Amino acid sequence: MKFGLGLAVQHRPDDDQAARFREHLEQVRLARAVGFSTVWASQHFLSQPFTYFQPIPTLGRIAAEAEGLTLGTGILLLPLFQPLDIAEQLATLDVITGGRMILGVGLGYRDDENAAFGIDPKTRVGRLTEGIEVIERLWMGEPVTYEGRHFQLRDVRISLRPVQRPRPRIWLAANTDAGVERAARLGDAWLMNPHSTLASIERQLALFHDTRRALGKPRATDIPLLKECVVAADAKTAVTEARPFLEAKYRAYQQWQQDKALPAGETFELAFEDLARDRFIVGDPARAVDEIQRYRERLGITELSFRVQWPGMPQATVLRTIKLLGEQVLPKLS
Repeated sequence: MKFGLGLAVQHRPDDDQAARFREHLEQVRLARAVGFSTVWASQHFLSQPFTYFQPIPTLGRIAAEAEGLTLGTGILLLPLFQPLDIAEQLATLDVITGGRMILGVGLGYRDDENAAFGIDPKTRVGRLTEGIEVIERLWMGEPVTYEGRHFQLRDVRISLRPVQRPRPRIWLAANTDAGVERAARLGDAWLMNPHSTLASIERQLALFHDTRRALGKPRATDIPLLKECVVAADAKTAVTEARPFLEAKYRAYQQWQQDKALPAGETFELAFEDLARDRFIVGDPARAVDEIQRYRERLGITELSFRVQWPGMPQATVLRTIKLLGEQVLPKLS
């Protein structure tokens, strides 16, 4: 199993943002030193009440600290963009990383973002589908003529191809059943979200595999999952330290209506203990090992990425979790 670090690129607006970014560099250096394999940066716009470092420039700088690690956009809100732009930007990152780049994309769910970009929310699925088709064809290096509803190209050849052949992997994030089926159809993997319970994820992963089988596609070799995680020497400390920051973060998710995009029956309107159950990995190293084993046994995950920081959390707490995961958890799962 591989471990990944999901950078928590959201911060309090009154923080020293340059200092927060330097902390991310320190986190990546430590993750690399203790055996992590991947680093991810996510995306939102208009992220009140927090700031947000955008993923492409973030990963460009992170690459200098992450030799040998795979970098990924986890996720990029593809319907907001012109696919030619993303194809060239990500090809550049693939060259910078020496062919260790994954394009993670998603549909998005926030009306504020769509409105600010002048995107009709009803067109998101079409823009996502066409965007992936265009990017794949451009990355192959041949001249592309494309006549879609949302994007048109006339004999266009990308100026810079990725290092990876035939192309970098494309992973799709999804919350709904329809989104999971779309990920099976368009992507190389379904990037499973950290918000749903294990039971929901297990059901939807079966749907993902079944959909690929019905389409005659090979079984996905990458089964990636993202989890919120705090690890301390004892479980009580971990819960005490995690609670205020995760509660604040999930209140913001409710404000953004993230839980409205989840499968039926899922909600964030729960007491912390109930919210954490089957969602978060919070505890001592032994508990973390047990929880991860459970996910591996039931889902067959090949990569587990951890988000180990939320706005306001001290850097010392973040670094301790990364260190314990690398030194006391990962060796038990090899």
